[in-house]
Amino acid sequence: MNQKRQYKTYSKEFKEEAVALVTDQGYSVAEAAEAVGVNPNQIYKWKDHLEAQASGAALSDNERAELIKLRAENKRLKMEKDILIKAFFAKEMK
Repeated sequence: MNQKRQYKTYSKEFKEEAVALVTDQGYSVAEAAEAVGVNPNQIYKWKDHLEAQASGAALSDNERAELIKLRAENKRLKMEKDILIKAFFAKEMK
């Protein structure tokens, strides 16, 4: 039987607390990973992501949501503009 692999998802708070074990509490990555029950590679990924967000190199959750909203609005406005241009030229051709 082929079953899709289920990936466990973790909340933002969980990730931040797991990384804080390393950055604030002095745990090693392996100790922190064992304490919270994840693979050490996950801790490294979460730490890198949080550092990138803090430095402005990565988008925050709010910025990502706003970007998605703005892209959708931009697409809608382009479609409206194209419709208006076609309507204008159709009228001019008559």
